[in-house]
Amino acid sequence: MSDTAKLGFDTLQIHAGASPDPATGARQTPIYQTTAYVFRDADHAAALFNLQEVGYIYSRLTNPTVAVLAERIATLEGGAGAVCCSSGHAAQIMALFPLMGPGKNVVASTRLYGGTITQFSQTIKRFGWSAKFVDFDDVEAVKAAIDDDTRAVFCESIANPGGYVTDLPTISGIAHDGGVPLIVDNTSATPYLCRPIEQGADLVVHSTTKYLTGNGTVTGGCVVDSGKFDWSASDKFPSLSEPEPAYHGLTFHSALGPMAFTFHSIAVGLRDLGMTMNPQAAHYTLLGIETLSLRMQRHVENAQVIANWLEDDDRVDYVTYAGLPSSPYYDRVQALYPKGAGALFTFAIKGGYEACVKFVDSVEIFSHVANLGDTRSLVIHSASTTHRQLTPEQQEAAGAAPNVVRLSIGIEDAEDLIHDIDQALAKATS
Repeated sequence: MSDTAKLGFDTLQIHAGASPDPATGARQTPIYQTTAYVFRDADHAAALFNLQEVGYIYSRLTNPTVAVLAERIATLEGGAGAVCCSSGHAAQIMALFPLMGPGKNVVASTRLYGGTITQFSQTIKRFGWSAKFVDFDDVEAVKAAIDDDTRAVFCESIANPGGYVTDLPTISGIAHDGGVPLIVDNTSATPYLCRPIEQGADLVVHSTTKYLTGNGTVTGGCVVDSGKFDWSASDKFPSLSEPEPAYHGLTFHSALGPMAFTFHSIAVGLRDLGMTMNPQAAHYTLLGIETLSLRMQRHVENAQVIANWLEDDDRVDYVTYAGLPSSPYYDRVQALYPKGAGALFTFAIKGGYEACVKFVDSVEIFSHVANLGDTRSLVIHSASTTHRQLTPEQQEAAGAAPNVVRLSIGIEDAEDLIHDIDQALAKATS
């Protein structure tokens, strides 16, 4: 589409990146189930490999179905470009890959999904990278954590599991003062509720498995580049600002400008790491995005109703939903997330760990699964599952204490969901 700036979100979520198939006229984006693409001639092949011409070489790198999805997500986020990959965890490694090196670190929020904390605290050590975990409400601590070896700052817009809301403009200012980009995981908010680039983020990552797809069918991830960070302002990012030995000495930033990060992620990242999204998964996610705004409106409406009900229940110690006036993040939501605080939050059950286990075993409409962002309402006890590998202190910091359960509120009838929670609480606290 030629001028997306004039089009509304609801239009873009259906049309961005797509047009009728030139070969058949098919209106829905086809699933291009192919591994390779025929070159017109030797010069055409050379031009593609030199990044002098945009096109398709091999589906580990690019695929027409996946390309439509990447453009659509980039458009909805207000980015210059995007690269899709096999999962949200893959997207996080892809985001860090062009920036990091042995001995370098990322400053990360303590309020992250448990799997991300493990990936950052344990797995990335195998690359020689490290992470410093900081409470992002402590501005001075974030500033102090950035040192000469820091290459990125990482947080979630609406954090999983507790629904904590990050002050992105403040954190982006700190990152930029330190000469490094801000990477924001926008999975829980989606670009419908929050566009981190407009609040100063440089890179946005998604687990497309969640709200973007919305139907629990496929896994996927995406990295969106704002195209605004100056990779050549210092010598911190040689893969982008200097000749890249992994790609015949091409200097990506000088050659490709705002698209440097995106093309590096495809030409080097996907080529060598192989974290490729398959076209079938891209197709399901494209279908899901077509109804994103409608679903998110209902997700938020239901979450607000259920959080209000839980807060008034004597069997509940507290509710973490940032859309509640009692939340310490309520004013931040009104200022930065005016369409709502999302549909992911936790609540503490009186009776602690055992009561939480009984609760998740007693729900009937809610599904007890390790996922979020589905049209169906989902529940999990994070301390015994997704955050089990963390220390008690890390669990508390991440909002996954033993006495809380996480709810991902779906788009069913809110009264039915309340009835299900009510009967499960009765069994859990009897």
